[in-house]
Amino acid sequence: MTIKTTWGPTPTRRALLLSTVALAATTAIPQGVWAETEPTRGGTVSINIGTEPPVLVLIAHSAGAAYYVSGKATESLLTYDRNFAPQPLLATEWTVSEDGLRYWFKLRQGVKWHDGQDFTAEDVAFSILALKENHPRGRATFASVQKANVLGSHEVELLLSKPAPYLLSAFASFEAPIVPKHLYEGTKIAENPHNVAPVGTGPYKFVEWVRGSHALFERNENYWGAPKPYLDQIIFRFIIDPAAAVAAIETGEVQISTANLPLTDIERLKANPNLVVDTAPAPYSPSIARAEFNLENKYLADIKVRHAIAHAIDKDFIVNTVYLGYATRLDGPVSPDLVKFYTPDLPKYDFSPEKAEKLLDEAGYKRGADGFRFKLFIDPTQPSGPPKQTAEYFAQALSKVGIKVELRSQDFATFVKRIFTDRDFDIAIEGMSNLYDPTVGIQRLYWSKNFKPGVPFTNGSRYSNPDVDRLLEAAAVEIDEKKRLQLFKEFQTLVVQDLPTLDIVTPSVITVYDKRIKNLKIGVEDLWSNGAEISFES
Repeated sequence: MTIKTTWGPTPTRRALLLSTVALAATTAIPQGVWAETEPTRGGTVSINIGTEPPVLVLIAHSAGAAYYVSGKATESLLTYDRNFAPQPLLATEWTVSEDGLRYWFKLRQGVKWHDGQDFTAEDVAFSILALKENHPRGRATFASVQKANVLGSHEVELLLSKPAPYLLSAFASFEAPIVPKHLYEGTKIAENPHNVAPVGTGPYKFVEWVRGSHALFERNENYWGAPKPYLDQIIFRFIIDPAAAVAAIETGEVQISTANLPLTDIERLKANPNLVVDTAPAPYSPSIARAEFNLENKYLADIKVRHAIAHAIDKDFIVNTVYLGYATRLDGPVSPDLVKFYTPDLPKYDFSPEKAEKLLDEAGYKRGADGFRFKLFIDPTQPSGPPKQTAEYFAQALSKVGIKVELRSQDFATFVKRIFTDRDFDIAIEGMSNLYDPTVGIQRLYWSKNFKPGVPFTNGSRYSNPDVDRLLEAAAVEIDEKKRLQLFKEFQTLVVQDLPTLDIVTPSVITVYDKRIKNLKIGVEDLWSNGAEISFES
């Protein structure tokens, strides 16, 4: 590895660097950087990802199930090691100017698209602007990117209108795929047929998608990172039924399962000598479970009522009973798996029905003749599993302090419409992803300017606090890391005091796989990486 401090092609473009990493452009990442063991060549691996995604490439979509698929075919500029340090992928060198307004990338040479065309800087510039225009998160992530300039066949610069200190972390393959300009230019990006039949630079080439069954990818014999990939094929399965998902991993029908495994079966799976049960975090996009309050409801608009609800809920009970211990109690909006931004010393609402009763009395909501103070509806994001079980516990716990709760169940699409379009809800039990940086994954949920009816996973509570807005807006452009972390700490403290949402737990990320699988999780992208390192000792 060589470290270079040149800014660009001319002396006038030199600047102090915030980040510079370089590798020889024609070599693959050294095996020792990533792999846990010497790989075995060959074999087919089937992965159950549960829900069938609407697309296989995430250039204009953010469907969670497609996270596992997209990067295997369409790569991005960077990948990230276990310490979240960027590593070369399609980019081999990069620099960021001292003012944070210019990003420069030198690109890997000799790379071919799956159709045989050359990969160039034109593809990168086109894709970044396409993500900005079409991707649900890309519109915010790349909002500050004013220009994507091609400086040479394998050199590109991004010019920003204001700093975006999270940007260097945004180039994971599933988050910011680089697509072939010659196949996407002049088309409606969201409707391009290659979104369901990918053509990329990645280690695996698309073969077929049998709807309702599987998507098949085969080894890219011309991959730039030879001798990788090590597998001959990867098959993505869509097994929804929990009993069938468990049977598939136990019988060897699939070798990796990431979805629809009931928590009640995990201990039995742990006892299987042929399987590994992995609960390591997925730090690039950790998830949290939370209760979102509709602040347009007259009861929930009262902060004493929200505080009372917090005291009425035993989060430790939820961890141990709903999640069977496969979760961590959460007392703020940032998951502890997002280590850099997590603040452990936030105010906590201890479980105390007595305090809850007192606060509700103080708010003027005395118990009526029937023993209840008022009624609320509660909607879980899913009609089964931990979301529904958590909602059922909320209903029981709140009834004990005089709040009558009616639970409504619906499928996910109906839930999204109810919460974010119709706004016909009081309390929503939902999962949210923090993503890799609070500006990208958390600001959207609390920023008053991000109350957007009809747009899912935004500020559904309609929370508005000018001080919170100020802190979030300042952190979004602050390039001094120490100052930025302090801004986010102050934000977390204010949000926990205001309580527009009650954060409940960070669920464990459970992956069960055949013990012959090696190098499955090698960085913070978890199973969403390009999968080039995975091998199968048959």
